[in-house]
Amino acid sequence: MERSPDVEAIFEFNATRKKPANDGYRPAHLVTDTYLTTGIHHYYGVKFVAPNGTAKGTITFLSPESYPHCLWIGKKIRMQEGGRIVGYATVTRIYNPLLRLENQ
Repeated sequence: MERSPDVEAIFEFNATRKKPANDGYRPAHLVTDTYLTTGIHHYYGVKFVAPNGTAKGTITFLSPESYPHCLWIGKKIRMQEGGRIVGYATVTRIYNPLLRLENQ
């Protein structure tokens, strides 16, 4: 995927994973109450994040045109592997204007 990141976020993992999340990790993200989408993580200054760790970085989502205007600064997005919740990503910056909730 050769696109610019869609958002910057703080990633908080909840120790559900047994192994660290490597840079390039691709979990599912619950961007709306009914829409799960894959996103690629890139972490600032580290190559991986421990199963119970925290890091800051970016997410590049798959097909953001399918769920426009659903994000705002401070929104907490659930990260999943299948049905397992592995943590949360809190949006700190929105680079893709298509994803920004209107009137925010």
